[in-house]
Amino acid sequence: MTAAEFARKIRNREKAIGYWALLDAPVATERLARLGYDYVALDAQHGLFGYSGMLNGLLAIDAGGASAGLVRVEANDPTPIGRALDAGAAGVIVPLVNSAADAAAAVAATRYPPHGIRSYGPMRSMLRIGPVPAEANDSTLVLAMIETPQGLEDVEAICATPGLDGIYVGPSDLRLAVGGATSTDPAVDEVFDAAVVRVREAAAAAGIAAGIHTPSGEVAARRLAEGFTFASVASELVHLEQAATGHLKAVRDGAE
Repeated sequence: MTAAEFARKIRNREKAIGYWALLDAPVATERLARLGYDYVALDAQHGLFGYSGMLNGLLAIDAGGASAGLVRVEANDPTPIGRALDAGAAGVIVPLVNSAADAAAAVAATRYPPHGIRSYGPMRSMLRIGPVPAEANDSTLVLAMIETPQGLEDVEAICATPGLDGIYVGPSDLRLAVGGATSTDPAVDEVFDAAVVRVREAAAAAGIAAGIHTPSGEVAARRLAEGFTFASVASELVHLEQAATGHLKAVRDGAE
């Protein structure tokens, strides 16, 4: 899927399924990108790779031939946003967006002048996204994460930010933001669920896409059925541990 095709899909609020990648393992990323997910998102904020790992991951996604490559950048700053886009990302997920002003800054960092402040130097992305600035602007997604008390409080204004393509719920941080003692604290389920609904409805009211991270395909399916536009599934690191644990248990149970 090309960046332009994926951008149209998300802006039209067509359902999309993604996979989350944390490891600097391009061969594994390429295999994941051949499975049929609409996108593979590389986590440059909490993931276990640097710039070369991000670049190689994007190359691997393109080699897979089926998925668009997104990057969750490390900060809402023009430098990491620009580097991810120059490396060939079809879009960026921007963390810790606390206000409409933060969202506007994220949008500006993804757009070339006169619509933004992105510096022109598409060293790899020019091979497939652009290189004409207007074409790159039209093909590049910018998604703001809602994951803090401030972001939740200002979510309607954030969603109304001109140029913002969508929002993305970080459920672990959002659960902490609404008072959870841990990222999975069930004591705040009711208020957390209300926050998720508020975010989804704010995006719908603004006419933009709403995305969310999920721990499994089953939860992703439920979130899409609830009205989310796109959902990311777990990560290869989590699934590696789950699969290995399952096989170990099967061996031990069978050997008894």
